[in-house]
Amino acid sequence: MFRFFENLVDPYCDYPETDTPPTRLWPFLRDYSKPFKTVFWLAAIMSVIVAAIEIGLIYYMGRVVDLLTGEPAEVWANYGTELIALAVFVVLLRPALQLADVLLLNNTILPNFGTLIRWRSHKHVLRQSVGWFENDFAGRIANRIMQTPPAAGEVVFQVFDAITFSIAYLVGAAVLLFAADARLLLPLVIWFVLYGLLISWTIKRVGPASQAASDARSTVTGRVVDSYSNIHSVKMFAHHEKELDYAKEAIENTRKTFQVEMRIYTIMDAALVTLNGLLIVGVVGWGIALWMQGSASVGIVAAATALTLRLNAMTGWIMWALTTFFRQLGVVAEGMETIAQPIDLVDAANAAPLRLEQGEIQIRKLSHHYGREAGGLDNISFTIKPGEKIGLIGRSGAGKSTLVKLLLRFYDPEKGQILIDGQDIRAVTQDSLRSRIGMVQQDSSLLHRSVRDNILYGRPDATDAQMIEAANQAEAHEFILDLQDPQGRTGYDAHVGERGVKLSGGQRQRVTLARVILKDAPILLLDEATSALDSEVEAAIQETLYGMMQGKTVIAIAHRLSTIAQMDRILVLDQGRIVEEGSHSDLLASQGLYAQFWARQSGGFLNPEAAE
Repeated sequence: MFRFFENLVDPYCDYPETDTPPTRLWPFLRDYSKPFKTVFWLAAIMSVIVAAIEIGLIYYMGRVVDLLTGEPAEVWANYGTELIALAVFVVLLRPALQLADVLLLNNTILPNFGTLIRWRSHKHVLRQSVGWFENDFAGRIANRIMQTPPAAGEVVFQVFDAITFSIAYLVGAAVLLFAADARLLLPLVIWFVLYGLLISWTIKRVGPASQAASDARSTVTGRVVDSYSNIHSVKMFAHHEKELDYAKEAIENTRKTFQVEMRIYTIMDAALVTLNGLLIVGVVGWGIALWMQGSASVGIVAAATALTLRLNAMTGWIMWALTTFFRQLGVVAEGMETIAQPIDLVDAANAAPLRLEQGEIQIRKLSHHYGREAGGLDNISFTIKPGEKIGLIGRSGAGKSTLVKLLLRFYDPEKGQILIDGQDIRAVTQDSLRSRIGMVQQDSSLLHRSVRDNILYGRPDATDAQMIEAANQAEAHEFILDLQDPQGRTGYDAHVGERGVKLSGGQRQRVTLARVILKDAPILLLDEATSALDSEVEAAIQETLYGMMQGKTVIAIAHRLSTIAQMDRILVLDQGRIVEEGSHSDLLASQGLYAQFWARQSGGFLNPEAAE
């Protein structure tokens, strides 16, 4: 039974993906709710049925009170079968209907609706560009991915568990009172109008207050995660108190926004108790007055009293359900600021996979300043022939990393083109482009998974033997065999910690090298690939790198000029432009900027402050 209801909707079902999801709340929820359309209708119908049964029972209890005014033997003779049928209905059929309602809500909608939103949101966010992630806290993004689905699930739950039920109940109560005596409806109508005004007042304030509180919570998460992710810097600079103050500012803002939200609820509760008192006095008092005039039976008064007391108990729940509904809508709206953002860097409509036959790279009048007037690259052009090895040097900020990011299409250039074998990289799919490029970065961060998972990230279908061969070439196999994590996993199964923090810088770099060696892509990008290695390991790795470069088109960035002296050609960037170009010996002979860098090196490192 549970499995049947749990599998009524597949949260991972296919759906038409879009780069521009709805940015308004209701279209957003409606779009995500499409697989649940039939289930939502069933839940609404069941909620109405359950409410109708409750109203019917209250009505029938009034009838029972009237029946009991007669002689017992006569009552049993005339109404015994009816009373037995009622008992069977209450004991057997009513629980079955209630169970169906609960199963739809608890086992079909709640687990699957939140899962669907979390899955699709993560899938959408994962398609965002590197630049998009660089403009936000990873912690805040993750927090919104995690808190939006349960909030959306709570919204749907309240619609069918409380709102639909309560509307059906109020309509049923009005019908019951009208059928008993139309005058009993007047106190209910007056109460309902005042109750509606209270709901309206509450809702107008709860939504914005809830969104502000949710945003404040996300900010706290972002700041705390930022501190934890950079714990080495926090400890190294002894900024424990500074980080506490940084977090406290956000935590205090969260407290204040939450206080504003709670004040609304306190006012609501106080007003609701007063309104409910008026409802009880109005309906029950009027019922007694009608009885005293002979216009209403004891059963009618009993039913009206039971109904009023039930409404009194329900109104707090209904109000709380409504405020929860709008509060969670505020959370969803805050989450949408992240998960409903359009994809800012997409494949062209007719994008085809990259056809890489030779590996020639052409840079044509390329400019990119990240939306600013300076920085980045400024109108550079050059060609890398198939299999050519290019060294790229320059001061910090000269544009080296920008060129690499544009080549990987982490950004689209503001002007100019990048062509690989004559194909504009904007006209090919991003995945096919990046699958043909191997890159070793200076910041060799790893996934918080096993060494095996990290190396196989380069080629998931590789065998263990191929993985170990790549680790051997990267001088990593020996130290990997000695690894053990706190859970007792060893060797290639040992986990490396967040961003590979459990490994030394040199160990991380060698695992990264093994991953790229295993990928064996025809285009190779090296960004300070040996910067974290000691001299002895670097000497061994250099031979591996030179072996990797054979038959590949290579761009190598280095401050340690000795590592690129053997390149076929060296490009010197300065302020976003190519100012020198040639072989190591040609550049030394020209006595230009490269020669100055070479002369000012200490231990083979480029002096970033070298004068022109």
